Amino acid sequence: MDRRKFLKGAAIGAGATALAAPAIAQGGKQLTIVSTWPRDFPGLGTSAQRLAARIAELGDGAFNVEYFAAGERVGAFDSFDEVSSGNSQAYIGADYYWTGKHPGFAYFTSVPFGMSTPEWNAWIKFGGGQELWDELSGSYGLKALACGSTGTQAGGWFNKEMESPDDFKGLKMRMPGLGGQVLTKMGSSTVSLPGSQIYENLVSGSIEATEWVGPYNDYFMKFYEAAKYYYTGGMHEPGGGLAFGMNKDFWDGLSEYEQAVIEAACNEEHAASHEEAIAKNGEFLSKLVNDHGVQVRAFNDDIWDAMGEAAAEVFADTRAHSDLAARIDDSFQAKLVEYGTFMANFEGTFINQRNRVLDII
Repeated sequence: MDRRKFLKGAAIGAGATALAAPAIAQGGKQLTIVSTWPRDFPGLGTSAQRLAARIAELGDGAFNVEYFAAGERVGAFDSFDEVSSGNSQAYIGADYYWTGKHPGFAYFTSVPFGMSTPEWNAWIKFGGGQELWDELSGSYGLKALACGSTGTQAGGWFNKEMESPDDFKGLKMRMPGLGGQVLTKMGSSTVSLPGSQIYENLVSGSIEATEWVGPYNDYFMKFYEAAKYYYTGGMHEPGGGLAFGMNKDFWDGLSEYEQAVIEAACNEEHAASHEEAIAKNGEFLSKLVNDHGVQVRAFNDDIWDAMGEAAAEVFADTRAHSDLAARIDDSFQAKLVEYGTFMANFEGTFINQRNRVLDII
């Protein structure tokens, strides 16, 4: 066995679980990464830290990687400008946080009634999505790659049962992206808060409901202390991806090898984070129910239909924003029909029949 390769492999394994704050000491080109997630936060935070460590380790000295969690260098929602300006070289976050700059960014995280993660992956890699992402990000001096996925997210936490569309009128809820705009159309008052601020606002009553991610991530946020009704899969984030957004001048200045290192690390973490979510969500949903008395609910058809009507209005507004927004939506919706038809007839049919035969609820 090549001892150098063995030692390098051991270092990679260690780096996946332990990351010095805030730096990973290496030589080479400076790569300062800021994140929208809290340090050591299970799921999103640890995924970002794994990615930073993996870039340093795969680069084998090509990069001097420094990683800063939300608030350590800049605030979570300041990450875009921090990287676009060149003050830092990259951010890890959800691009739908930047819809205030351009609504097209939502499609590169997730949109209401949109694609599941496998469908979104297909669009990005083989359906023209990456090219549109490059065009949009490039206009802001950025280059983005997919680097993570939570899978289908929960519908949210509520302090009352949601029995009709009218229950959303006047509701104060945390929900970013186009999903938040859907609820606004339904009469809710929505806000986009970084993860570190959600709990305190929910407990204080500043907001009455919130969505975050799914059982694994949500468990550690302790939302169950303020809201006991937890709704299963929501319309707002059916899947999609997280972003490793780089300063474009930095990206363009990298060698093919250096770019390949970053691409490989992002592809690896994109898959790993989705797999981790699937592995952990069932376990932590049971803990929420059995240990904390959380009551699991699902939105009824009347609510889903009202959300669908509101979503159609949001997409019309989005398309009217610009030619680029319309082209992104055109591509996304066309591929959604194509992929969704296949998935329903093959994977959907199999899963439904498997669960029926095996009595899986």
